This record gives sequence, C-alpha cells and structure tokens, in this order.
Amino acid sequence: MGDHLDEPDRVTLPGRGTSTRSLVEQRLRALLSSDRLDSDGRLPTERELAGMYGVSRTTVRQVLDGLEHAGLIRRRRGRTGGTFATRGRADTDVGDLAGVPSCLRAQGFRAGAHVVSARMVPADAATADALRIPAGALVHDLIRVRLADEARISLEHARFPVALFPDLLGERLDDSIDQLMAQRYGLRAVKAVERLVAVLADAGQAALLGIEIGDPLMAIERIAYDGADQPLEYSTDLFRGDLTRVIAWAHGAV
Repeated sequence: MGDHLDEPDRVTLPGRGTSTRSLVEQRLRALLSSDRLDSDGRLPTERELAGMYGVSRTTVRQVLDGLEHAGLIRRRRGRTGGTFATRGRADTDVGDLAGVPSCLRAQGFRAGAHVVSARMVPADAATADALRIPAGALVHDLIRVRLADEARISLEHARFPVALFPDLLGERLDDSIDQLMAQRYGLRAVKAVERLVAVLADAGQAALLGIEIGDPLMAIERIAYDGADQPLEYSTDLFRGDLTRVIAWAHGAV
C-alpha cells in the first residue's frame, strides 16, 4: 500500500441530517473509485481505516458490511486475505455458447459457482414444453449462484432432461455445465434462443444474491439446442444490474 494512503483523511463533524457513518461511506466510495489502491485492489485494514478517518472500528466495520452487500468490495479470509475492491461490471455475452465461466475468465475474473440446490424432479408444464418432453418426465433441477471474483453476480436455475444426462447430479456442478455436457455426455449446444426482460428482486432472490428487495435484475430465459435441434437445457437466470452488463451481437448478411 502506497504511503499516500497514510495521509490524514479524518472526517469532520457531520452536519444536520448527515451521520458519521454516511461520511465514512462517502470517503470509502471515493477511495474505491480512485487510483489510490494497489493493483490488487486491497484496502487498508479496519484498524488503519479507523485511524485514517478518526472513527471507531465498529463504524468502519458497519460501512464495510454495507459496501460488501452492495457488491463494491469482497472479503477474503486466510493468510492472503483482506478486503478488496471488486472490478467493474462483468460482461455477459448472450451469444457466447461457451458459457458464463469462460466469458468471465476471458475478462480476467475468477469464475465460480455456489450450488444452492440440485435435485431430480418431474418437469412442470413450462419446462416440459421448452425441452419437448412429456409433462412429468424427470429433469435435473439445478440452482446456483454464479460468482465473479467471489462477488455474487447471478442466480441460475437450469433444468436438464434426465434421459439425456443420467447421473448428472453426481458430477461436479460448481463449474461449467456446458463443458460437462460435452465431455461426459458427448452433447454440445450449438444454438440457443434467449428472451430478456428487466425484473425486480423478490425476497428470496435478494437473499441469495446479497442485494435489497426491489433491486433491478436482468432475467434471461434460455433454451439451448444441439446440432439435431434437440433441446438440452432450459434455464431462467437472473443477473444483477449493478455488477453485470448484457451484450448481444447482431450480424447482417455476409
């Protein structure tokens, strides 16, 4: 950390209607958007920040909790741990059939996923219609939170026909399912139809993504097909509006 961060930056007494915590948050948000952090985005420790701003560590911790909830910082435990500024928005290319992990890695993010639930269930009417299977046929139902540099960027709900992917739930599910389909089952998506609509987060979605109820999300409904026009996957995904940006390519006649 450069010496310029050790310069006094103490908060002054708040004016009417402004709390000390709000002032500290303003200073930290300004620090996060500045070029004063090292290349890895590491912030000073809570003790150092408290000394810089002339406030208690409790106040600093409360502000950091709020910034983490907003996705502006991430905390890492262990010997190399600390508090780090998150990157800008992650681009999500809806035309990239290689999947979200490869798209994130191409941008320099560390991709990951947390499995919320993985189960085998009868297909409901919408799933059966999308996958062209009989209603009630078994599907693997997978819900995951997608991570970019440990920040929760999307909530994914995917369904796969059990007939095409037996024993899928016994495989590793915290990385690319597209690669798993190709390597384990010899099936690869070559096209997909996607429908996008803006929605607001409900209580369950907000809790899983670490955001507030009513925060904006981009909902993407997706059906992926193989070369024989057979549906392989039906998914309904929710991307955080503050951490992601959806990109779609359009091509004219060659």
